[in-house]
Parts: sequence; structure tokens; C-alpha cells
Amino acid sequence: MGDEVERRAFTFADRRHYRSKLRQCLDALRLLADEDRFAVERTLTGMELELNLVGDECEPAMKNHEVLSYLAEGGGVAGVDVQDELGRFNLEFNLPPRGVAANGLADYERLLTSWLHEVDERARKAHAGLVLIGTLPTMRHEHAHPGVLSPGDRYRLLNEQILAARGEEIEIDIKGVESLKAFADSIAPEAANTSVQFHLQLTPEQFPRYWNAAQAFAGPQLAAGANSPYLFGSRLWAETRIVLFEQATDTRTAEMRVQGVRPRTFFGERWIKSVMDLYEENVRYFPALLPICDPEEPVELARSGRTPRLSELRLHNGTVYRWNRPVYDVADDGPHLRVENRVLPAGPTPVDVCANMAFYLGVVRALAEQGEPIWRKLPFAVAEQNFHAAARHGLDAHFSWPGVGEIPARRLILDRLLPLADAGLADLDVDAPVRRRLLDVIEGRCVTGVNGAIWQIRCVERLEKTGLSRTEALREMLRRYIHHSSANRPVHEWPSE
Repeated sequence: MGDEVERRAFTFADRRHYRSKLRQCLDALRLLADEDRFAVERTLTGMELELNLVGDECEPAMKNHEVLSYLAEGGGVAGVDVQDELGRFNLEFNLPPRGVAANGLADYERLLTSWLHEVDERARKAHAGLVLIGTLPTMRHEHAHPGVLSPGDRYRLLNEQILAARGEEIEIDIKGVESLKAFADSIAPEAANTSVQFHLQLTPEQFPRYWNAAQAFAGPQLAAGANSPYLFGSRLWAETRIVLFEQATDTRTAEMRVQGVRPRTFFGERWIKSVMDLYEENVRYFPALLPICDPEEPVELARSGRTPRLSELRLHNGTVYRWNRPVYDVADDGPHLRVENRVLPAGPTPVDVCANMAFYLGVVRALAEQGEPIWRKLPFAVAEQNFHAAARHGLDAHFSWPGVGEIPARRLILDRLLPLADAGLADLDVDAPVRRRLLDVIEGRCVTGVNGAIWQIRCVERLEKTGLSRTEALREMLRRYIHHSSANRPVHEWPSE
């Protein structure tokens, strides 16, 4: 959940200075964009993948630092950065930027499979195992306490600042197939969530088209990849992770929500014409949670031809949780701009993750480069409605889509979006056998009606019919889930048991 920070108390002067620095960062970013300083020689993508550690009973194993120690003793994992995440049972993979042309996506799958196997071997030394899933179904409410947070200062400080902004405890209130209402004195419930984030490097000129395309696609993307039906023992949404994230990071009181104050987990409210629209909204709408200032003078550096880090803007941007987020970074002394796609849950397998990536890259490429942009025909509010319909119902959702009106998610994906994805991937020079293999996974989910969420639900229902309690059924389901995922077969091919 962001870069490491030093834990400290903040004064009024800190916040005043930070607000000034944010405005300076915006001015510097505008200069860089106007001077066309963002070179993109070829399409580069990146991936962040979060995962859970579980013990013998398939419950959260609070051992991420122990596993990281075993990894360090073995020299780490070559080619990938593994670090802690919010909960002590969470880890995160950061895969370096790669091209997707030719066999690039197949290389992603091969490397991800190898890396996961290597980390799982180290986790076994700590008597833990890995699981790629959206919300950890065996996490219970009693696990969601401040002691579950990883010990890094950035997590503790973020927790303190979110609770201070709220002035009261976190409320989780979700109405789905079943209902859940719970309270927490920390942001620990958010640790139940693990996701995969896809990064796509762009120029400022490209950025608004690709961000708009990603927003339009967010509903169908989520419907195909939903994998989070259970939280604290209750069956809720197909992708409960969405509403849990919205509530567990919410800095608003109930009164502020009634007033229409924007949440920090934010779909957005309009199509954009420039990446500056998003950064300016973030600064205008959201108070600083971590007002930590860098001595850098960003405008002066930009005017001198050098590349500013824009530390304040990057830190602030990391505390506004857009589902498609702009990311500014510096690499090889040059500025980089990316869309970070945060829509999908982790898992179930490397091939499922890479199929999701191929589907995303292909459709977004096609939508962004087509002659008549979809965002001129699809109202933004309808794109948001599609997104939340997908979170609730997954592959059983119905969407509104230009040219067809109301349409079931599976029909839209099969008839319209998979052909678009294939064309977009071909435009990215992805080899035909690679794109066919990965897009066949998405097609298989739609034909069978089975994604990660549906497989979990059906398995739990069958186990409960044998007399198991919900708690016992969730544990046994997760055991089977881990067993099947280890073979790297896509989830729609798993036995129904």
C-alpha cells in the first residue's frame, strides 16, 4: 500500500507546506507533459500480485516477515521483488516491466509459475502455504485487529491517519446474498483483500484514451475475473473485495457520506481529456493523509531539464484508491507515466492471471485506438453502474452497452469483447497461439459459467450439504482450491467435486 515512510506526528505547518508542494508538483508535471518528456519506445507492461499465507488449518498465517527472511537467506527470488503487504499474512510480488509482443505474455505465465513455486518452498519452511484469491474466505472477524497489520511504519501511520480522519471506528456493512455488519478499530479488514494490478506505460497524449477505455471495460473485466464471494464467513458479492475496499479505507463519517463527500476509493465521475484531470481532482478533493515533504524543488528541476521525483504528488496519489489509477515514476533518469489497473482480484492460478491480463490489454488497446471512442456513446455513470453490477453478480451481471442496450455479461464478452481483445493483442504483436490460448480461458469461463467466485460458491454449497458447518466448509473448500491451483489449470476446468 505504498512506499515506506517515517512514522511521525503532523503539525498544521506540515499540512500547509504539503498543500503548497502538491501545487508545485502539479505545475512541474504539467511542464513535463507540455515538453513531451515522456518517451515510450515500445509497449511495456508490469504486474503487482498480492497473495496470502495460510497455515495447516487454512487460516491466516501471520508469517510474512519470517518468509521474507527465508527468501533473503536464499538470495531472494531472481528477477522479482517480494515484499510485505498490509497484513502479516500478505505478500506482494512486483514483476519488472516487460514487453508483451511475440511470446511476452507466455513468458509472464512461465516466470510467475516459477516464482510462486520458489516462494511457496520458502513459505513451507515457515509452516505456511501460498494462496492466490480475492478475499481470504477463512479470515474471520476476530482476525481483523490492529495486531494483524505488518509492522512497517507506513501501515501503522496510514491506519492512524485514516482513523483520525474518520474520528470513529471502521464500519463494514455489506448486503449481498447474505448480510454482514461488523466494526473494526483499524483498517485490518482490508488485509482480507488481495489483488493483481496491471501497469501499462503511456505518453501523456495516449493516457486519457487508455484510461477512459479501461474505465469503460472495468465492468466486463471484473465480471470475468470475480474471485471473492466470502468474507468473515458470509457469502456476499461475487467480488466482495470491491465493497470491502471502499468501506475499509473510507475516511468519511456517515454524515459526510450523506453530504456527498467523495470516497477515497473512487471510480471517478467523468471521462477525462488529460492525465492532469485526475491528478488535479486528487489534490482538489482529498485531504492529505501523509503530509510528508521532500526538499526537492520540482518546478525548478523541471525547468532546468532534469526530472523531478514529485514525491508529494506520488505519496498523495497512493492514498487515493482509484480502480484505474495514474502513476508517475522516474526510471533511467526519465519521467514515466502509467495506468495502474486495480480492478481484479488475485488468482486463481498463473494462467488465469495472465488470461486476465491478456483480456485487459487487448480490449483496452482496441477501445483506445478505435475510430469512434466508446466513451462518446457510453455515459460515465453507466460505466460505473456496470462496474458495481459486476462486483455484485459476476458473470451473472447484466450491462448496458452501446449498440446493444441491455445484455448479459457472458453474451457481451463472447460476442463483442473477445473479438476486440484478439484484435488488440494482434495490434500489440502478440503471437497468435499465445493470444488464442489465453483468450480461450476467458471464453471457457463464459461458456461454462464458472470463474473463481462461482467455483468457490458451488464447492461450499456441496460441502455444506454433506453436513459441514460454514466454517468447516470454507476450510475444506480452500484446501481443494490450493490443491487445484497448484497444477496451474484454469479455474473453469477444475473438477466440480
